[in-house]
Amino acid sequence: MGGVESHLYQLSLMLTQRGHKVIIITHSYGNRTGVRYLTNGLKVYYVPHMVIYSEATLPTIYGFFPIFRNIVLRERINIVHGHQAFSSLCHEAILHARTMGMRACFTDHSLFGFADASSILMNKVLKFTLSDIDHVICVSNTSKENTVLRAALTPQMVSVIPNAVVASQFKPDPSAQDKNFITIVVASRLVYRKGMDLLVAVIPRICKADPKVRFIIGGDGPKRIDLEQMREKNLLHDRVEFLGPVMHHEVHNVLTKGHIFLNTSLTEAFCIGMVEAACCGLLVVSTKVGGVPEVLPRHMIIFSKPEEEDLVNAVSKAIKMIRLKEVVPTKFHDEIKEMYSWSNVAERTEKVYDKIWKLKIPPLMERLRRYYGCGIWAGKIFCVVMAIDYLFWRFLEWLFPADEIDIAPAFPYQKYRKICQIADKNEDS
Repeated sequence: MGGVESHLYQLSLMLTQRGHKVIIITHSYGNRTGVRYLTNGLKVYYVPHMVIYSEATLPTIYGFFPIFRNIVLRERINIVHGHQAFSSLCHEAILHARTMGMRACFTDHSLFGFADASSILMNKVLKFTLSDIDHVICVSNTSKENTVLRAALTPQMVSVIPNAVVASQFKPDPSAQDKNFITIVVASRLVYRKGMDLLVAVIPRICKADPKVRFIIGGDGPKRIDLEQMREKNLLHDRVEFLGPVMHHEVHNVLTKGHIFLNTSLTEAFCIGMVEAACCGLLVVSTKVGGVPEVLPRHMIIFSKPEEEDLVNAVSKAIKMIRLKEVVPTKFHDEIKEMYSWSNVAERTEKVYDKIWKLKIPPLMERLRRYYGCGIWAGKIFCVVMAIDYLFWRFLEWLFPADEIDIAPAFPYQKYRKICQIADKNEDS
């Protein structure tokens, strides 16, 4: 589970605690399909959709509409909040929600370029989706600037709300560290964007320069084979450990084994892994890209250019600081606890919801006008896509009338909390 997934989970729990009803709609993961209840009654719909690459689903545009309409009517949803520009389900959900006359907002968790084919395509899709949106949230100021340029938005309709961390789950534990080695932890998806090619080049040089340094690498992805080949080639089996996919509740146990957290990302809007590592008392070494400079105070992080030589120097500097005992883990933890909290993120997100709830829903012609301005040819295509979506919605309204769809019973949040409190008291006694 990555940063976006943990953001969704923690934000949903906090909004539920503040008295809102929250459901999550995502695609199925293997055999995990249908409806599941997570902690504190958080309801998740796992929609059976074909995954084509890296947990991204096949874009169907209209294929998702019938089940989406059924879910939001059953659950009496008022606001649809989409996350992540690479999610086809997110783009489709926002389009269908606006067609149904619902409020919608979008959170962007990534940075994109403007020159390569992938970015050009995604920027056009994003411009289509955000042409008819109530509000946009970004996780850093750098991300806001990037999104405003990509989607041609007015800065006033974009808010910056960072990620956060549950500090109580990420407490320092010096006893878990290996006293004979300085341990460097890497916890990330093993993909090109996370700078795995840079990591392949850096690890042998650091291990050669200092025999008392070892690496723990948590995560999985297509670049794992390159890292394993590097370990084989340089005979580093006793100093480079691969953990594979790490469950979120196990991340703390992995981080507390280390002294240094290494982030080699080539592009990053907000690295929540760095916040979790600093909360565990680790000194962070990171490439200075995207929104990374906004995340931590300067005494908690050492920056590097996304270049091999500079990264080796930055890690060497961090190793020296650890040996000189210049890092105080408990101090790092206390500072992060004051800086980041999910209750604050939920409160600020709630203000966005209150703001968009007061906005008027645009009529059909106004929506067509917005899409038409997306480009000479693209604008016309977008108008056709939206018009078909509207006609499809009217067809669904005739075929499956809204008043014939059963309303889902609400989860008894108050009763559940009382039971949990009683159980906690019994355990303490």
